[in-house]
Amino acid sequence: MPKTDRSEAARIADQLRRAFSGDAWHGDSVFEILEGVNAAQAAAHPIKKAHSIWELVLHIAAWDGAVLQRLGGAAVELSDAQNFPPVTDASEAAWRKALADVRRVHEALVAAVAALPDSRLDQIVPGKKGAHYTFYYMLHGVVQHELYHAGQIALLKKM
Repeated sequence: MPKTDRSEAARIADQLRRAFSGDAWHGDSVFEILEGVNAAQAAAHPIKKAHSIWELVLHIAAWDGAVLQRLGGAAVELSDAQNFPPVTDASEAAWRKALADVRRVHEALVAAVAALPDSRLDQIVPGKKGAHYTFYYMLHGVVQHELYHAGQIALLKKM
């Protein structure tokens, strides 16, 4: 295994960045998939009782924000309305704002993770019980979460 001077937290931050912005091993990242999606496509519900692309983008932003707050020491749990915020304005301007907001929150999360001392990775996340719910577990989980929803968005975009 090659030796690296990068911290484990920096490597996790890199995976977060790749999942969201590009150069991911699996294929297209969240923002590569969102490229060319307009407000009408984003707000559409091509699958009955499934979330729209827009709702998934707001959901990703909500969880990136929650993880960022947890890194800051807050014991955050999202309500149903916070977990999947409703789309109240389906205009093109509102869609562009949603994209800018999710990118801003995600970039703040990547920066916070990159600056995280590795010594914190084994600490339990505030408000969580059980030895398994460490920052390491949560941060890998948020990478997986974004890729899971990237797949959903890719399918919705094709419909």
